[in-house]
Amino acid sequence: MSKQSIRFYKDYEVRAIWDEEHSKWWFSVLDIVGAINEQEDYQKNRNYWKYLKAKLKKENNELVSDTTQLKLTASDEKKLLHSA
Repeated sequence: MSKQSIRFYKDYEVRAIWDEEHSKWWFSVLDIVGAINEQEDYQKNRNYWKYLKAKLKKENNELVSDTTQLKLTASDEKKLLHSA
């Protein structure tokens, strides 16, 4: 069983989920992008991450291939896939 948590960075919520199998926390990339850029608009954060991921992939940066999508609870209580 995994547990979910809300963390804060610069007063922005960052959703996290505990992976018992690997004993580590996974964080929502979109939430982190929003906190770092001080941007609350989900779509702008999503577009920024999409652009950055494409740019890194084009530069053959292997970090992009390590991203996974997790089902995290959104502010409207829906479960959505997010990169982590």
